[in-house]
Amino acid sequence: MSDTNHNEHLAEGSLISHLLELRNRLVKAAIAIAIAFAPCAFFANKLFAVVGKPMIDQLPPGSKMISTSVVGSFMVPIKLALLCSLVLAMPVILYQLWAFVAPGLYSKEKRFAIPLLLSSITLFYVGVAFAYLLVFPAAFHFLVRTTPEIAQYMPDIASFLDVATLLSFVFGLAFEIPVATILLLWTGIVRINTLTQNRGYVLIGLSVFTAMVTPPDPISMLALLIPMYLLFELGLIAARIMLKDKLAAQAAEAAQEQTAN
Repeated sequence: MSDTNHNEHLAEGSLISHLLELRNRLVKAAIAIAIAFAPCAFFANKLFAVVGKPMIDQLPPGSKMISTSVVGSFMVPIKLALLCSLVLAMPVILYQLWAFVAPGLYSKEKRFAIPLLLSSITLFYVGVAFAYLLVFPAAFHFLVRTTPEIAQYMPDIASFLDVATLLSFVFGLAFEIPVATILLLWTGIVRINTLTQNRGYVLIGLSVFTAMVTPPDPISMLALLIPMYLLFELGLIAARIMLKDKLAAQAAEAAQEQTAN
């Protein structure tokens, strides 16, 4: 009975220590966001001018976006400042997440996970930059040029920010496909032969996903679909290099299963 109580106390102490560690990591992440938010909030209007430039460049000369809300002219730039602070603090947030789970990993897993963590941060930023530099101008050009002649295209700043945020977030996540592919193969959830033999289904799934998350214009859809599929193929190539031994072991195991059957 005493052994049972002792084990319960150990389990309870371990749970409490993990919760305290999680709280400390969340506090540090929140502090990083707050530090990044201060300058972003101070320059909120200038940040919005930068983010809105791809849209303004497509409007007729002298045209501006509008604000249809009483508090929109203040809240929309502040919302953008918060989003920018989250993006800027993302390395710290991911590091705190890594520091929380790292003690439970083996040394070999840590050596494998660190490059994936760094790659995921880099790819997210590349995806956001890709959306801003290439997708925004093309998508907004298409939307402005398809406006009926009897209508005047005057985008609301809140609606514009929602679309810009969605595109940035979606492209940032889409560029994580190589990392996700490697993780799926590393954990054994799927096998590389399954992915390579079902490329057509992968392409269909990606097409449905892009149709659901992008604005209703073909440029945004193609601009997301093509990189996503190419990144999927890149993930397969990277997995064959990084997981050479593991994939060989999985192939041998699959061959044994077929022989047994």
